[in-house]
Amino acid sequence: MSSNLVLRQKLIECKALKFGEFTLTSGKKSSYYVNMKMASTNPEILRLISVEFAKLIPDGTDIIAGMELGAVPLAVALSLESGIPYTMIRKGERKHGTGSRLEGPSEGKAVLIDDVATTGGSNIESLKVLQDEGIEVAKIMVVVDREEGAQEKLIPFNIPFESLISASELSEK
Repeated sequence: MSSNLVLRQKLIECKALKFGEFTLTSGKKSSYYVNMKMASTNPEILRLISVEFAKLIPDGTDIIAGMELGAVPLAVALSLESGIPYTMIRKGERKHGTGSRLEGPSEGKAVLIDDVATTGGSNIESLKVLQDEGIEVAKIMVVVDREEGAQEKLIPFNIPFESLISASELSEK
């Protein structure tokens, strides 16, 4: 069984994939919802995701970066799998301490990871935070690409985008 089929089955088994009527972060309506927290809190599935992500890391990567909350467990697991340090991207500016939106290493070449990509808005926000800190982003990797414009919206940044599974693969019977 391919890794996509295994991941799809695991997402269904842990109830991360739900069907019904949902409003997404982007405000869009959807007939299905992917709650990756159900998957990333399951050690078996988190390990599967980190093993598959590790295969996609470009040579010369210095940092794994992920925005809070959804991408942090993925970044930690991938860091443990690959031996590459990770950094967390805060959703908002800090008004105290250093004021940085990054917690962790902030130099070198990064892979940006996320749980689910829909319109690409959060991917672009994370990308800009990293670039503002002088970090080169070599690749953007997501667990699920909902195929609703994220990949197309990221084209102007000229950064490879890759997903472990797509919406069309999730909806296959």
